[in-house]
Amino acid sequence: MTAKFQNRTQAGELLAAKLTAYTKRPDVLVLGLPRGGVPVAFEIAKTLNVPLDIILVRKLGVPTQPELVMGAIATGGVLVLNDDMINLLGISGAEIDVAAQREMQELERRDRLYRGNRPLPHVENRTVILVDDGVATGSTLRAAIAALRQQQPQQIIVAVPIAPTSVCQWLRIEADDVVCAVEVEQLSAISLWYEEFAQTTDEEVRALLAEASNGYAALFLS
Repeated sequence: MTAKFQNRTQAGELLAAKLTAYTKRPDVLVLGLPRGGVPVAFEIAKTLNVPLDIILVRKLGVPTQPELVMGAIATGGVLVLNDDMINLLGISGAEIDVAAQREMQELERRDRLYRGNRPLPHVENRTVILVDDGVATGSTLRAAIAALRQQQPQQIIVAVPIAPTSVCQWLRIEADDVVCAVEVEQLSAISLWYEEFAQTTDEEVRALLAEASNGYAALFLS
């Protein structure tokens, strides 16, 4: 298998070409999932000429096997759990609470770091394009969708470069639409689909948000 995307920037450009119906629409808001989803989201927002912001979500790893995801937590205290995984491994409620509290601390740290004094974006009655750099299990996006639903957007469009077909199918149930550049039967690692997949840093996220804020200040404050 050869990489389909040169980097996150190119992935964002490819997705933007599939989202041209949302160009310059005043009701549209692009939200990236830090960290890796933000460079992809930035290119979409720039191409469509719509504002960019973030939604913070943290995965919850299984206590003895952190690489396994048992759920996720999002802004607003939204908790989404993989009940099948939890039941299979016999994970206790106390263990879930410990993991959730730890990840909430990191979520709050990132919110202060990325957002500073800038207010939360206005989501109610808007069309939200929710962006990540790829989807494996979908738990992170599920938490993000659940958090956004509480804010009553007009619709939620998930936009991702790469995802398993099975995950896209149930994401289409929870979101209003899913735009995916490449769907595959199985996805072992998102990084395999990129030629360049260096970890996005906090500073890069801050820089992209600052650039977007400068370009769309009026829209961000609306």
